[in-house]
Amino acid sequence: MLFRVTMPTLTPGRRRPLSPGSRAGLGAALVLLAVVSAVELADGPHAHFVGLLAAVPFLAAVFAFWQTVVVVGALATIVGMVFVGVDPVQGMSGVVNIVGVIVATGIAAAGATIRQRQADRIAELQRLAAVAQQAVLRPIGPQVGSLAVAGRYISATAAADIGGDLYEALDTPYGVRIIIGDVRGKGLDAVRLASIVLGSYRHVAYERADLKAVAADLDRAVARSVGDEDFVTAALVEERGGTLTIVNCGHPAPLLLRRGQVISLEPAAPAPPLGFMPEVKARVERLEPGDRLLLFTDGLGEARQDGEFFPTADRAWRLLGHGTVGDGLASLETALVDWVHGRLEDDIALVLLEYTGPGDGPTVPMPSWEVGAAGS
Repeated sequence: MLFRVTMPTLTPGRRRPLSPGSRAGLGAALVLLAVVSAVELADGPHAHFVGLLAAVPFLAAVFAFWQTVVVVGALATIVGMVFVGVDPVQGMSGVVNIVGVIVATGIAAAGATIRQRQADRIAELQRLAAVAQQAVLRPIGPQVGSLAVAGRYISATAAADIGGDLYEALDTPYGVRIIIGDVRGKGLDAVRLASIVLGSYRHVAYERADLKAVAADLDRAVARSVGDEDFVTAALVEERGGTLTIVNCGHPAPLLLRRGQVISLEPAAPAPPLGFMPEVKARVERLEPGDRLLLFTDGLGEARQDGEFFPTADRAWRLLGHGTVGDGLASLETALVDWVHGRLEDDIALVLLEYTGPGDGPTVPMPSWEVGAAGS
């Protein structure tokens, strides 16, 4: 899938309006010009402070485009020439001051050009990062099979929504399958590995009847793509015929919300992350209509204020047990950001599921490992 980043276009013959930064720079520079002029007028007929006008274009260059800097510098030069012209004793020193204002304008305009180019490049990189993140994390929900699903990505860096956390929800012939994972590391390398994991998952989730075989395929995909110290923690979840199956590869345990209680679904046996050849053992639970399941990455467990970790289990039901699953994740994010005062240590991926009960469509066969337990 290709994404196109659209850039604003201008109608020929129309001038580009001043940006908020240019307006701020122009205003600050004009205020400084007025202050220097007032001081000069109060000092009498002698031009003692004309040299200070060189600061005017530099102040504008902090915020404004180079065109604004040139206009402000020209205005400062004219004002300086007026003060020097009415001073009967100004000679070469006055000329030097005026030349200094002109030179300062040129330097400030060059600086503003470089700053703007860097700002444009950073903005473009941020747009490309957002496109990369959207390509990796496709929107999920609001309904996948018999599950209401919502996903949310919370970036620890306000300047870039990009990282190695991942999630996906698919309605496959073997039931609804969800993955949530966390790539070791950050930046584009983490996004690359996350895209490899998700690309493999989107294929094998439709091909493998056993969730443990899906995990084995993903482990091989990670092992082929990373170094010895790289890995991906992941939890694979499958809902089939009202049965919940969880395979956990070194990932935080999901939380089951049922009738006001919060139950941590710890793995049946510990297993290492993907990339370390995990030998997984599935945990199986029977679902009840209205059950909710929270999947999350370890950024949620690491969120803290003054050394105290966010009490996820204690507050999960109050935050997530009401409204839609999307409302629940919005409430959790609000409470979390408030807890850490807006400063997160790590990115966080969240997926909230609600089992709505058997649908009216074709019944998904009960997993073979549940057949013997169906009558017990």
